[in-house]
Amino acid sequence: MKVIAAVDIMGGSVVRLVKGDPANKTVYSSDPVETAKKWEAAGADMLHIVDLDAAFASGSNAELTASIAGSVRIPVQVAGGIRSLEKAEEMLSKASRVVLGTMAYSNPEAVRKLVKKYPSRIVISIDQAGGKVMVKGWRESTDTKVADAISQFASMGVGEFLLTSIERDGTLQGPDVRTLADAAASARIIASGGIASVQDIVKVRSAGCSSVILGKAMYDGMVGIEKVKALA
Repeated sequence: MKVIAAVDIMGGSVVRLVKGDPANKTVYSSDPVETAKKWEAAGADMLHIVDLDAAFASGSNAELTASIAGSVRIPVQVAGGIRSLEKAEEMLSKASRVVLGTMAYSNPEAVRKLVKKYPSRIVISIDQAGGKVMVKGWRESTDTKVADAISQFASMGVGEFLLTSIERDGTLQGPDVRTLADAAASARIIASGGIASVQDIVKVRSAGCSSVILGKAMYDGMVGIEKVKALA
């Protein structure tokens, strides 16, 4: 199981939100590039860069994202506000992988084209609340069930999915193990949301997930990358 360090960017700073609420944020650093280097040095297998301003359609940190990708040697996947074919290809010119959410559900044909052109570099985001996929910065429901989303995009050749429990993200309340296990039974799943301890890492691994994203617990010093890698 790979260990992925999250670097969420808002207003040029590294932040963590609670349940995706921009009004409920903690700022951890004013230097995302140095933060990314820190997690690389700590042993992260990959970085997960989220442009929150782009996700909320309030701005862009594209240049900063590109700077991070050019400053580290480990793979970088980018997410947040990638809502056109052109934007996806622009980010793929800078990063290893892109994570598609809103665009995937509004324009699945674009996903089909991207997967054909960039096999293994497209990850579909499944941000779920109450078992339904949420889009547009987690503010709108698609009424699509998690299993249906996996089935739809797997049939297009998508090989990995980022599954986030919105209700647990940034809360340190533990992962949604049941949802993760159900999804991992049929696809490669990157687990995100609620991780608070090394015991949670064991649960995610046991659920069959291919990777785990560390966020708030890592920034607050509750979970260390080195220890997580030993377990993973």
